[in-house]
Amino acid sequence: MKQMLVAVIAATLSTGTVAAGDAGAGKAKAAVCAGCHGMNGKAMVPSYPSLAGQNAAYIEGALKAYKTQERKGYQAAIMYGMAASLSDQDIADLAAYYASQK
Repeated sequence: MKQMLVAVIAATLSTGTVAAGDAGAGKAKAAVCAGCHGMNGKAMVPSYPSLAGQNAAYIEGALKAYKTQERKGYQAAIMYGMAASLSDQDIADLAAYYASQK
């Protein structure tokens, strides 16, 4: 699992397809994420990960892996639906927003 995620992130970075994220735009798009990941990315439920302060490349890689249904595990089925409609720019914006949170 970790090897696949590392491969997805490495492929994304090596191909130069990482879009420049806009944290302000990401904040506007993050409202739907708050139900599970909390306001400002600080989850209140221990079974959901906090996204605040997470590395932007990691978030981008994870969301892209959910979008393509390559990432498996605990809440993956829920995340497939959440990520399905996100564009690469949406993903970059969300990643920039959560990475900027502390």
